Amino acid sequence: MTLKKKVLIIDDDSRNIFALKAVLKARGFHCISASRAMEGINMLNNDSGIGIVLMDMMMPDMDGYEAIYKIRNTEKIALIPIIAVTAQAMLGDREKALAAGANNYASKPVDVDLLTGILNRHLA
Repeated sequence: MTLKKKVLIIDDDSRNIFALKAVLKARGFHCISASRAMEGINMLNNDSGIGIVLMDMMMPDMDGYEAIYKIRNTEKIALIPIIAVTAQAMLGDREKALAAGANNYASKPVDVDLLTGILNRHLA
């Protein structure tokens, strides 16, 4: 069995994308990115090699909650694991992200070891 390691990062902050790509590439993941939710959804629809999504929850135009809803309601991409990666770390934010359809949650600043473990579990 081959491990699908292509990670789609959906985040409106280019600094977050740059940092995540750098640390994940060093750990063997291939990362692509989208700076808007709709762009990321289009990439998911057109690239069957994407194994998982890292979704920023606070973006302009369409936030992560709405994006997850759209993904979960699009048959072709509904089962792709989504990890909510967000600065929202208040009591209840993790539960809100999971209730919206995220498979897991990581708060910013990201604990790279924790995130790598989450990615490996979902991509295995």
